[in-house]
Amino acid sequence: MVLIVISNLYPIVGLSINGTVVQTTLGGAVRVLYLDGMWPLAGLVFATTILMPVVQTASMLWILLPLSVNRIPWHTAMVFRLYHLAGPWTMTEVLILGLLVALVKLAHIASVAVGVALWSFGALMLVLAAAAAAFEPRDLWSRVTAERDTVDAGQAREPAPCDAVTAAQHGLALCHDCGLLARVPAHGQNLSCPRCGASLHMRTPNSLSRTWALLIAATVLYIPANVLPVMNTSSLFGAQKDTIMSGVAYLWTSGSWLLAAIVFIASVAVPMLKILALAYLTASTQLQSKRLPEQRTRIYRAVEFVGRWSMLDIYVITMLVALVQFKSLATIEAGPAAIAFGAVVVLTMFAAMTFDPRLIWDAAECDHARS
Repeated sequence: MVLIVISNLYPIVGLSINGTVVQTTLGGAVRVLYLDGMWPLAGLVFATTILMPVVQTASMLWILLPLSVNRIPWHTAMVFRLYHLAGPWTMTEVLILGLLVALVKLAHIASVAVGVALWSFGALMLVLAAAAAAFEPRDLWSRVTAERDTVDAGQAREPAPCDAVTAAQHGLALCHDCGLLARVPAHGQNLSCPRCGASLHMRTPNSLSRTWALLIAATVLYIPANVLPVMNTSSLFGAQKDTIMSGVAYLWTSGSWLLAAIVFIASVAVPMLKILALAYLTASTQLQSKRLPEQRTRIYRAVEFVGRWSMLDIYVITMLVALVQFKSLATIEAGPAAIAFGAVVVLTMFAAMTFDPRLIWDAAECDHARS
């Protein structure tokens, strides 16, 4: 929490040209986007780099501090679910990489001075990762509640006629928030986890239809995200409109081949591959395909892991827009493609969250058991 305060109070980086110095904090960069009319982009950056890290850290402290003095935290279940919700949307590590790419681009424009907040964000990235790795929910719930690991919420169902025994065949459902395995009625509706209160279901309701809807929307927005200008640059030498690919080309021609490859993979290849991979998983599951369930599950895990890294280009644009504000000399504004690209990232992340990978195994369950 101390690092979060430092990271947001002090400047991240400063830019100097012809005696004019511009510095910005992360909140200042968000404010510039908002004043430029890019409020959807400003809201996305604010949520993923400021709000969600604060929510994740504050909720963890809310739980751990009372436990350290042998007290039960207030509203433990609600706060734990909030912590679980904030996790995928805390993107400090992606922000750090975006800042490094922005520094490379800015170094070709003017003199760059690294601010205190950049080092603080680097330390924050490591500390958040270490805290998440050390935090064990099972230890939390063993101290907070005396409930058994399996809680009866109804009558068990008869097992399906397969050789293997699965939780679903015995009417057991896993809470994806707190990890409790609970027994549910055969035709239970609107059930809640007995421990944390989260929605409990055998399979995510309308998983495939929701995933298809999100994928179609992401596909439609992917085209303007790559065709329209993502940045508009005005200077003494004229105006220039840059797309995502022209930014990759600039990094490549300037000798930053590694960063060019990273930006291309994160901003062009990953969103497209995510859409194609999720479309394949959704279609094969809807057709009740029994082929290669292990490989399809690995594809889903990879899609879920890489999704957040597509935010890289959004953070690069945020820093450039905030810092290159030299009035008559040079200014940079975010283009319409930035909003479309941010929407693609969010929609594909929601699509991955909505898709229920357990559906992959439903069709192949009996065949897999016999093998």
